[in-house]
Amino acid sequence: MVDFGGWNMPVQYTGILDEHHAVRNAVGVFDISHMGEVFVSGPEAANWLNQVLTNNIERLEPGECQYTFLLNPDGGVIDDLIAYRLEEGRYLLVVNASKIDEDVAWLQSHLAQGVTLENRSDEFAGLAVQGPRAAVLFDRFFEGKISRPARNEIKRYDACCTTVWIARTGYTGEDGFELFFKAEFAPTIWQSILEKGSDLGIRPCGLGARDTLRLEMCYPLNGSDLSASHTPIEAGMSFFVDLEKPDFIGRSKLAEQRAQGVSKRLVPFKMKGKTPPPRSHYKIFKNGEAIAETTSGTLSPTLGIGIGMAYIPSEFARINEEIEIDIRGRRFPATIEKKPLHRK
Repeated sequence: MVDFGGWNMPVQYTGILDEHHAVRNAVGVFDISHMGEVFVSGPEAANWLNQVLTNNIERLEPGECQYTFLLNPDGGVIDDLIAYRLEEGRYLLVVNASKIDEDVAWLQSHLAQGVTLENRSDEFAGLAVQGPRAAVLFDRFFEGKISRPARNEIKRYDACCTTVWIARTGYTGEDGFELFFKAEFAPTIWQSILEKGSDLGIRPCGLGARDTLRLEMCYPLNGSDLSASHTPIEAGMSFFVDLEKPDFIGRSKLAEQRAQGVSKRLVPFKMKGKTPPPRSHYKIFKNGEAIAETTSGTLSPTLGIGIGMAYIPSEFARINEEIEIDIRGRRFPATIEKKPLHRK
């Protein structure tokens, strides 16, 4: 157990490798109750969200969601989050645990008339059920009586004597569902999921497997791969930025970078041969010169080799470019790769 954003969180239950492979091959369940739930409502909610978030909220129909960014005026990432349009004029923002207070304070300071902001993070628990057998488990949980949400869709259900919002999203690269509900029902729903998935190979999963799974898919981690000093353009996440919509906070910097290019880009790399796994803040060398440092790194359980990500100067940020990673005073060869590092 470790402290994570003020929460006492499990790094592992049965072991990182066991949990990782369970999600890739069967199904795993993560406790994500530390994530924040912020509700936005009112007649001007959509217009206001488009002014503070990078993606275009107007594209969402009721019951749909999108990945997006909250930026500072310089285009740096305050937080990455998922915005759900629950119904007309009502939205749910699921934000990172360590950023709840900062996000809410920032949003409150920019709040417009006709918009209500409610931080209800303390009221809600969350579970992420991920893996190729997640859909089978969903059908068992609801006894085949309810249709599943589609990818990037959220639906409201009744289960275990409470209302459960279930979205078909995730952070692992596998099929899966994220459930949000009143916190007092968490033990009952958690136990029910484990019991109904017992013969499917289900495992409770901790932060360790969550990190190895997301890194194989090159999903960035806020505070490591994303920060206030880097923009979504530099992070290679321009797909989630709509520069065609009216002005939003940070837009001018992103438009400038889109037009002129960036000096560095976030890219994934893979170690060559049998080497120690990289970690964050390891120096990266090219032609004998230090050019960057790693933002994330781990041993990939699926690939059986060290992997990571880093902001590399653009002249070297090319697929198959060879670099060296300094690991405890020794330099080991690595190559820049195409996203994602794991493909089914």
